Amino acid sequence: MKTILGISGVILILILDISCKKNEKPASLPVVSTTPVTEILYATASSGGTVTDDGVTSIVTRGVCWGTSSGPTTQNSITIDGIGAGTFTSSLKGLTSGTKYYLRAYAINSAGSVYGDEISFTTHITGVKFNSDLAYGTVTDVEGKSYKTIPVGIKVWMAENLKTTKFNDGSAIPLIVNSADWTNIQTPAYCWFDNNDSLYGDIYGAYYNWFAVSTGKLCPAGWHVPADNEWQLLVDYLGGSNVAGSEVKEAGTNNWVFPNSDATNSSGFTALPAGMRGSLDGTFSGEGNYGGWWSTTETNVSPLGAAYSRWIHGDTTIVARSEIFKKDGFSVRCVKD
Repeated sequence: MKTILGISGVILILILDISCKKNEKPASLPVVSTTPVTEILYATASSGGTVTDDGVTSIVTRGVCWGTSSGPTTQNSITIDGIGAGTFTSSLKGLTSGTKYYLRAYAINSAGSVYGDEISFTTHITGVKFNSDLAYGTVTDVEGKSYKTIPVGIKVWMAENLKTTKFNDGSAIPLIVNSADWTNIQTPAYCWFDNNDSLYGDIYGAYYNWFAVSTGKLCPAGWHVPADNEWQLLVDYLGGSNVAGSEVKEAGTNNWVFPNSDATNSSGFTALPAGMRGSLDGTFSGEGNYGGWWSTTETNVSPLGAAYSRWIHGDTTIVARSEIFKKDGFSVRCVKD
């Protein structure tokens, strides 16, 4: 009898031991989902993911990975977007225009890597959509670059952003690439969005500080950068600042991250969301969201002061008037003398 009880006790201990081991959670892979891809443009897009379970050990790396073939891994292009569980946002850069990509979120802990669902998307093809119902003229700058022009009211305007690298007397405008240099300069300068003229130069044109604008030599001969009152003439002719945005914005969504459903470009002005370069840190921002242009009218004479500008945004019909720092990098439209 004692033997039977002894054997039963051993069996019970073994059962309990096995049961406890079953309840111990082994090191496990995390669980991650992929956020839909949005804000798709020529070379950029946004996505991200959510880590809903980091497993037994904490997430050491998370982000998204992408490539031109299905099943991208962390051996392909990736973002690194923090650690731990939760939702994260990923900014994709360096994409190729008109290309189909496959993307997945990923998360890594000590047990290994795991991926979310795969999403495919195609980047936009570079280009500008002018109003095909209108007859455009042309003007050529000192470098031989040609621009479409369009009459709006009593003035003739460029229908494209200026992209010259020289003043109209043939002298070079200094190109400033380094962000720190851009924040400090108080003399004429220009740059390209993201310092990438091959991708953005023909579409967005160049970005100039106000010191280049104030020389009076930026536009082709017989043309000039408009003063604040000339901008107001344009806006008033198109129905006022609350509605003129619809009349000037490029139609469609190829260059916009917003639906841009209000845009008709009935004026032919073809305003684009080129963004800007900030003077505080020299970074580029706003591509696909908003765009704007300098006026020659300053609000004060200090080099650290501001000048008036006009803005458009993808989700509104307004053409806004605001002051921006003279050291900012902004687009330029020329108007005929």
